[in-house]
Amino acid sequence: MRLLRFLIAIACLAAGAIIGALNRAPVVIDLGFSRLPTNLGVSLLVALLLGVLIGGLAISASVALPMRRRLARAERTGATTAPTSGP
Repeated sequence: MRLLRFLIAIACLAAGAIIGALNRAPVVIDLGFSRLPTNLGVSLLVALLLGVLIGGLAISASVALPMRRRLARAERTGATTAPTSGP
């Protein structure tokens, strides 16, 4: 499992390096209050990273937090998920 994670991380780093190297065109991002001169590759990678982070936060808020609340409620009431062995 560790090797698989390592290989995926290396593949993502290589893809990021390739995207950055192939997209060297200069761009200016206008935020309204500031202008950021950068190149297209960096802009693409930052946009992808922000999308992943925002998507992860949305999934966490919509799935993981309700599950934690449900687990905490079950632990307070003494409910168990595994059956106890009888005599």
